[in-house]
Amino acid sequence: MRPRRIHPGPGPARVRGPGPLDPAAGVHFPRPDDDDGEQDGPFVSTPILEMRSITKTFPGVVALSDVSLSVARGEIHAICGENGAGKSTLMKVLSGVYPHGSYSGEIRFEDHPVEFGNLRDSEAEGIVIIHQELALSPYLSIAENIFLNNEVKGPLGLIDWHKTNDEAAKLLARVGLRDNPTTRIMDIGVGKQQLVEIAKALSKRVKLLILDEPTAALNDEDSDHLLDLILHLKGQGITSIIISHKLNEIKKIADSVTVLRDGKTIETITHDEVTEDRIIKDMVGRDLAHRYPDHEPHIGDEVLRVENWTAHHPQDSSRVVVDDVSMNVRAGEIVGIAGLMGAGRTEFAMSLFGRSYGSRISGKVFKNGREIRTRTVAEAIGNGIAYATEDRKYYGLNLIESIKRNISIAALGKISRFGLVNDGEDFQIANEYRRSMNIKAPDVLVPTGKLSGGNQQKVVLSKWINASPDVLILDEPTRGIDVGAKYEIYTIINRLAAEGKAIVVISSEMPELIGICDRIYTLSEGRITGELPAADATPEALIKLMTMEKAR
Repeated sequence: MRPRRIHPGPGPARVRGPGPLDPAAGVHFPRPDDDDGEQDGPFVSTPILEMRSITKTFPGVVALSDVSLSVARGEIHAICGENGAGKSTLMKVLSGVYPHGSYSGEIRFEDHPVEFGNLRDSEAEGIVIIHQELALSPYLSIAENIFLNNEVKGPLGLIDWHKTNDEAAKLLARVGLRDNPTTRIMDIGVGKQQLVEIAKALSKRVKLLILDEPTAALNDEDSDHLLDLILHLKGQGITSIIISHKLNEIKKIADSVTVLRDGKTIETITHDEVTEDRIIKDMVGRDLAHRYPDHEPHIGDEVLRVENWTAHHPQDSSRVVVDDVSMNVRAGEIVGIAGLMGAGRTEFAMSLFGRSYGSRISGKVFKNGREIRTRTVAEAIGNGIAYATEDRKYYGLNLIESIKRNISIAALGKISRFGLVNDGEDFQIANEYRRSMNIKAPDVLVPTGKLSGGNQQKVVLSKWINASPDVLILDEPTRGIDVGAKYEIYTIINRLAAEGKAIVVISSEMPELIGICDRIYTLSEGRITGELPAADATPEALIKLMTMEKAR
């Protein structure tokens, strides 16, 4: 199905991007800035996109209610909102994932009404969406992924592999990626995979690039590279819409910001008007005078102590990943673990939790002064240790199963008799957690994959709290969720600590660790390099310890 253009009029002249067979030739885009530094040119003066009064409903849920969005040609337009605010739904309407007829309202692109029945329709017009879960085949090469369903063919209709790889190399050069086009996707990191997705978009003559949480899974270096690339593409005349929870990134690159809340447009503001406080207020409907809830610690006796914990790489047993780590956490205490990417934080937690990671693992674990075994996940859970993974979608949840099943799975013994699950008890427990954790869902039979990120994280926490642990290890507990949901997660962590649980929080966000922890360990190259009480934990002090090299 081709996109329908309604009542085509004269409209502005179209500027086409480079085509799939000649990515570097022919077209010279005017840049948005000239020598005097003043913005001019057509890219920030006229709308390339207008979405008018968009309403989208699902059974029992109004996802979008009379939402309007205007994006100027050549700008970077950010869309913010809490999880469940309607951001991704709006972009799926725009890109044809939700086809015309499934929503009400009007979309105008390049001053013409358009109706998209699927992704191919929107891509034919130059609108390309890159989802948070990248749509790449891991077993195919970079070049094959770039031109998938858009193959470079020779005179006989067969794929011209030489030309495919040659054109892919040119596209990779545009996005700053130097890898060989024949490299398999599974052999490059997620940061490079994002660049491949953008190269793929460029091959489709992209005019409007939509990026849904593009830096959610990236480290700081890869995030900066990607943001610089988006700015570079702006200089080539490509308009971008970026959905992000990271307000510092929005402030850095966005020309304007539209905030959604509860499926409605709250306001659109320009770059000069953007402040974190204003966006947060728009997102959550109230001021957050304090990003972190008040926490008055009542710390008791030591609950967990780890001594001389060492773990080697699972494939290369000569490589030490966790190196002689010793640490402890007490009842009612929130202990943070800080470290740069690759420092060994997750590897330490997973190796401790039932030896879920690593080889040649050694060291001792003590619970309430008594040595315990954690050689399997069942042993770890049986000894009162729980681990909430950083990758909730892959390891933490069964996304096709209900909220109810996910909450009960780690503690089936509570609701089972003679190997049979008491379904009534299962419902009761799940509903109690739905209410107490404020999980936003009509009932506990909703598949967990249908929930927003913040609500998925609450299901993960509910699962482990239901297992009645004494020690709860939380690995990146607020990754990929909005500021309002973060505040709720922090409140839950404080409540668990007040109940006497020993909490360990692993986070890449230093302000988060400083804001919620009582004490922080730093990790570098698999070793503990420092330990600071909350009062002494400044970003500067943590960075100094996190970058300390291992003694040779």
